Amino acid sequence: MSLSLEQRTNEINRVTWWGIFVNLILAVTKLIGGTLGQSQSLIADGLHSLSDLASDAMVLVAAKHAGEEADDDHPYGHGRFETLATVGLGLFLILVGLGIAFDAAHRVFDEEIKAVPHYFTLVIALFSILSNEALYHFTHRVGLRINSKMLIANAWHHRTDAISSIVVLAGIAGAQMGVPVLDPIAAILVALMIVKIGYDLSYHSVRELVDTALEPEMVEQIKAKILENEDVLEMHMLRTRRMGHTSLVDVHILVQPKLSVSEGHHISEDVEKSLINSFDDINDVTVHIDPENDEQEARCRNLPLRSELIIALNSEWSQIPELKGIDDITLHYLEGQITVEATIPLSILKSLSDAENIQAKFKQASLAVGCVGEADLRFH
Repeated sequence: MSLSLEQRTNEINRVTWWGIFVNLILAVTKLIGGTLGQSQSLIADGLHSLSDLASDAMVLVAAKHAGEEADDDHPYGHGRFETLATVGLGLFLILVGLGIAFDAAHRVFDEEIKAVPHYFTLVIALFSILSNEALYHFTHRVGLRINSKMLIANAWHHRTDAISSIVVLAGIAGAQMGVPVLDPIAAILVALMIVKIGYDLSYHSVRELVDTALEPEMVEQIKAKILENEDVLEMHMLRTRRMGHTSLVDVHILVQPKLSVSEGHHISEDVEKSLINSFDDINDVTVHIDPENDEQEARCRNLPLRSELIIALNSEWSQIPELKGIDDITLHYLEGQITVEATIPLSILKSLSDAENIQAKFKQASLAVGCVGEADLRFH
């Protein structure tokens, strides 16, 4: 289903506000319950839920900017606001996780501050597991539907919250069964999960910011789709990158060398349309039309442009009276030289035998211009 930017932003906001509401309740419940129930792991899990509030706030801010249309300052849109927000979220989670781990490690080795959590902390941990798993399914489903990697990342964050609460539940249960050190150990495990989440989010988003190519499997699929067009002889210099929830592609395709400009353009539009229709997250394709493979060397790069060449050709043609009627000139830049095709009115011929003579003069005069490799004159 294709959604407008406004619809997409509204969907992200709706899901995220639900996440904020649930995480606010969980954070307050776990922090108060962990403090009153003497559970270090539940307090750590409460801080984890607070980090979720921060992440949800970043999602809202990023969605606001990413939902804006392209403008003069951001011609490719604002999708990387999502990416930048995800990097910030990842770094924040790493710092939170390290802080929790440090405090919990201190408690593991300090016999005087170990305490057995109260039984009601088990109920809070179980409530957290169920709530976060429900949030995961809700957020992940919407993220897939609107193709928001930021929302999908936030969904997995909810699931890791559920997993961390399982660890908390096990730690509290172990402490109540006579092994109090399990509660701070559970806190350390939760902290390490938070650090791992932060690292993964930052790593993948930084790769996007430095224009890392799409996944190899997707690149191969893009190549196959381009070559499905029977007018595309070859392709090269395929470049891909991500920008928020979208992907950008640019590619050089080789077509028959003497096609008209309009036909070459039509082929490029067909390639662009086929990629956008076949891949949900591709929304920008740039196709460069090549009459020959320029991947290794652009052999025609130093040849003169049309205006300069026509001056040189006219200088040669003007010395031959029969060539004054040339009225259409087509140039082909191929294999490091120029092919000149021209037309002249049939009325200049006094007899049909004159045609070969005039054509020979045309070719001789045209080849006198050094960069011209072939010349052909037609009558109409």
